[in-house]
Amino acid sequence: MADTADQALLTAASRDNAAGVRAALDAGADINARDNHGQTALLFAVQRNDRALALDLIQRGADINAEAMNHDTPWLQAGALGRTEILVVMLDTGKVDYSIRNRYGGNALIPACERGHVDTVRLLLERSKIDVNHINNLGWTGLLEAVILSDGGPRHIEIVRMLLAAGADPNIADKDGVSPLQHARDRRYDAIAALIRDAGGR
Repeated sequence: MADTADQALLTAASRDNAAGVRAALDAGADINARDNHGQTALLFAVQRNDRALALDLIQRGADINAEAMNHDTPWLQAGALGRTEILVVMLDTGKVDYSIRNRYGGNALIPACERGHVDTVRLLLERSKIDVNHINNLGWTGLLEAVILSDGGPRHIEIVRMLLAAGADPNIADKDGVSPLQHARDRRYDAIAALIRDAGGR
């Protein structure tokens, strides 16, 4: 019976059917049941930005660190997708596993920097224990991604400012030895370059 309930849970979660998820849980489904790809109901809720369902699942004890086959976890996905309100509740649990990496060897902060999720970056820097200078498998930090993969606009300018204020090392270069300042200058991101230079970047 539990297997049937588990399947109902995952089907409902994948279809953004919050009522179906709750009905499956009431019928005895395992809140951390996984589909063939290792995805849980909470991961689906985060991906679909169903804040109410995600918060309900977390409060019921869903595993925020459950790792899918592609290395996604609810925590990592919430960071990458800018789900700030969901991240707040995850942090409140005190159960974040900061050692788990995404498929690129990154933490929750790096993709948030790349994608310009200002509020998410602020939350992670102010409230989490995340490593601001973590280097992913590409050889990039959050600061490097905020320069290399950005448009140099206001959101990324603010993210660079926050990263540097939080202790990001302005001189951690990429695998080719190109520094954040050099990348900013090459792209003519003058405001970002000025911030990095003022923080001691070379």
